[in-house]
Parts: sequence; structure tokens; C-alpha cells
Amino acid sequence: MRRPVALRLQAALGTLALAAAAGVVLTMPETASAAAGGATGYATQNGGTTGGAGGETVRATTGTAIHEALCGRASSSTPIVIEVEGTINHGNTSKVSGDSCNTAADKIELKQVSNITIVGVGSGAVFDQLGIHIRESSNIVIQNVTVRNVKKSGSPTSNGGDAIGMESDVRNVWVDHSTLEASGGESEGYDGLFDMKDNTQYVTLSYSVLRDSGRGGLIGSSESDRSNGYVTFHHNLYENIDSRAPLLRGGVAHMYNNHYVSLNESGINSRAGAKAKVDNNYFEDSKDVLGTFYTDQAGTWQVSGNIYDNVTWSEPGEDNNPAGPDPQSTTTVSIPYSYTLDDASCVPSVVSATAGANKGLKVSDGSCTPQTPDPTDPTDPGPTDPTDPTDPTDPDPTDPPSGTNLSIGAGSDGSSKASGTSYGNVRDGDLGTYWSPAGTTGSVSVKWSSAQTVGKINIREAAGSEGTIGSYRVLDHGTGAVLASGSGAGVITFSPVSLEKITFEITGASGTPRIAEFETYAG
Repeated sequence: MRRPVALRLQAALGTLALAAAAGVVLTMPETASAAAGGATGYATQNGGTTGGAGGETVRATTGTAIHEALCGRASSSTPIVIEVEGTINHGNTSKVSGDSCNTAADKIELKQVSNITIVGVGSGAVFDQLGIHIRESSNIVIQNVTVRNVKKSGSPTSNGGDAIGMESDVRNVWVDHSTLEASGGESEGYDGLFDMKDNTQYVTLSYSVLRDSGRGGLIGSSESDRSNGYVTFHHNLYENIDSRAPLLRGGVAHMYNNHYVSLNESGINSRAGAKAKVDNNYFEDSKDVLGTFYTDQAGTWQVSGNIYDNVTWSEPGEDNNPAGPDPQSTTTVSIPYSYTLDDASCVPSVVSATAGANKGLKVSDGSCTPQTPDPTDPTDPGPTDPTDPTDPTDPDPTDPPSGTNLSIGAGSDGSSKASGTSYGNVRDGDLGTYWSPAGTTGSVSVKWSSAQTVGKINIREAAGSEGTIGSYRVLDHGTGAVLASGSGAGVITFSPVSLEKITFEITGASGTPRIAEFETYAG
């Protein structure tokens, strides 16, 4: 995928070769989007993940140069594509200061920033014993890089031991065609390869390799850290991992078309109320590949199409609930994005040909044959900016769907009466009355005395508060299933479901939302 871009930039790079060798940031004469094909999975939700598409393209050969690129932007949200070549390590990574960055000396620091792509080019990008640290940031793309041997103890120390770590209000991250590896487990000083903590949401890990580590990664740092989720893992290779492939505490994760080889102690560990949708994966030469492990706080899973090749299962116990030897679904999970499954039988060959850095960014289209996608057109602005949840092609949020509004005459309730005069204000047909949560987040529901089939809702914001609602989830209150998720008020469509109570949960907002009407329709 990078070849056409590299050819277009060849003349500029020739004149700036000496500067590149010194590790300084090189400004390219044109803009480009590094990612081929665009984000997939949950990273497409909440406005989408485009990274630095449309921004300036620079090249860096040191960690300091990466930080200089971040700090040289006009603002912390100015889009930028940073092309990285060579080995990035502690010796060439220092802190850089500026109004548009917040960096550190011992890691690649993406803190309080947005709209960034870091992509390996040329002979490849290797982050050696130095992790990539994402905090309080959004719309980040990391592609075609290798991160190896990052320690949490011993020398050198970086990023708490995580190869890629996300923490504290992180939104919309896509890590693609990358290799994350260690040389041992916790006793050797290594921690997780791909960790998400403290309110990290809308993340996709695709076509990547995670190997030779005690811990593959986690979603949630403790049983009480349940603010994370909406994570997709697809077409990845997990190889020689002791546990956490991943560990999921609360939240929703979707794992499909992954190849798991030599999971030595446990694999997908769904616990603390988590929901894992596990489709068409190939598990091989492994132990306890799915279940709830090391806790009595259970999670759930929905399984289909998986192959279990030489998988062993332990006996259930107080803190051990393996899904096998005959895994069955214990929940249902609604996925809001489109995806095409490869048959599980061809997953090992497809993943072998596509996953990891320096594989040419090949992908699968569900035909079990790797494809090379066309580079993203540099003149194409891509999906709607993640900061703008309104797509101009979406229906007018004030224009209700056709059919009967099932909310009129039904009972409704919510998490707090707050400034709304009553919960009933969302079902009275009057746009002049409204319900609000106690703060910027909360839930409001519509319920019926008998089950109704609902496939579409319309959330209408009160006058003066339009655009306040950010991220949301639509839930079947009875089962907890996520029917839809995304950003912004308006018409929301999902697969029709029979239920007695439906909940609209606001998980992010720019102020105090005011919902004038919560309309429900059969479809």
C-alpha cells in the first residue's frame, strides 16, 4: 500500500536524506492518508476513526522527532500523519514541549491530543523497549509498526510495561497491521501488550500479531473499572501467550477471525459482567480458550462458527468457569457495524498472510483470499470528523420515521428526574418539555406492560440543546444487550427485537442533555 506514496515522495526524500538520517522531522510537499481501506469494527463508531487524514505528512526516524512533529502543530487537534522509519528507543526519545503536545522522555506520548496517524514506512518502524502511551486522546491510528520488549520493571522502564497502553478518557483508536511482542512474562519484567483502562472506548485491533508474552492485554484494570469497551479484535494472531487474550472486565468486545495458538493458561477471559461475541476464530494447541477465570464475578459470551483444534479444558471451580469442552452462548450481543466473516477453517492461512507489520497491509474480504487494498485517496476527506457526529446524509433528526410512535401512552422512567419535570416528558408528544440526567450522562427508558417489537427510535433534543448528546448506547433493558451505539441524537435503527423496556444510555455529552422525546417504532 505504501509503494505509491513512497514513489510520489521519492524526489523530496532524496534532497532531505541527510536531515532524515539525523532524525529530524521532514515536512512533505503534499498531504496523504496513510491508512489503506479505513478503520473497521468499533473504531468506525462514535463518529469514526480517521487519524491524521487530510493533515500534513512528516517523516521521523527518532522518538524525539515524533514528539517534535506533535509539538509543531498549530493546535493539539491539528491533523498530522507521522511516517516512521528505523528503530525508536530510549536513546533517541526525549521530551519535547509545546502548546500542542504533552510528551515524556521514556515513551512515545500521545496525551491530550487528537487526529494523529503514526505509520511505519520504508524498511519498517521498530519501537524497541519503548511503548506507545495514549492518554486523554481521541482519533488515533497506529499502523504497520513493531513494538517489542517493553518492560514495567528492570532497565529500561517504559509505559508501565505495556507495548501499547490506553488510559483515561480515550476514544477511537485503530491499531492495524502491527506486531506487539515481548520476551517473557511478568517475572521477566513484562506486562501487557495491548491494554485499555479508565474509560477507553471504540477501539479496533486488526491484522496484528501478539506473541511471546505472559499477558496479551486487558480491557479494565480491575473488577470495578467497567467504563471500557466497544472493542473489536479481528484477523489477529495470538501466539505463545499465557493469558489475557484478552481479559475483559465489563463492556462489550467482538472477536472474529483471529488465530489463537499456544494460549498456555487461558485465553478470552470474560468477567465482571463483560460480554464477548466470539465468531469464526481458530483456536489451536491451547488451554481454556474462553470462559471466566481467576474470579467469581462472571462474564458472558456469544459463540458461533469457531474451531477448537487440540484445545484442553480445566474443571469448573469457584473462581474458574471454562466455556468448554462444548462452548455454548450465554448472552446475545448486537453489533452496530457491518463485517464479513472468513470461514474459520481458512483463518490460519489468511491471518498468516495478512497479520503483522511489513506484510503489505493485506486484508481479507471474506473470501479466504488476502487482498491488497487501494491506498486511501489523499484528496478524500474520509468519514465525518469524529468531533462532528452529524452526517449530512443522515435523516433530519426532527423528521420522525413513518409508523406509530409506540412511546405515546406507554410508561417511561430514567436514571434521574434532574431538571426534567418528569420521565413522562419524553413520551408526551410535546417538544417543549424534556428530561435531563443529573449531569452529562445518564439513562432514560420507555417500557410497556407487554412486549413490543422495536427496530427504530428517534431521540429529539429540546430547543437550544441540539448537538449536546455525544456517545450513546441503546439497550434491551431486560437482557442488557446493546442494540445500537454511536454518537448524536436523531433516528437510530437496529435489528427489530421484542422487549418490554428499552433504554437510551448517554455515555458522553458536551453539556447537560435535554431529551424532549424518546420515540419508538416497530421498524
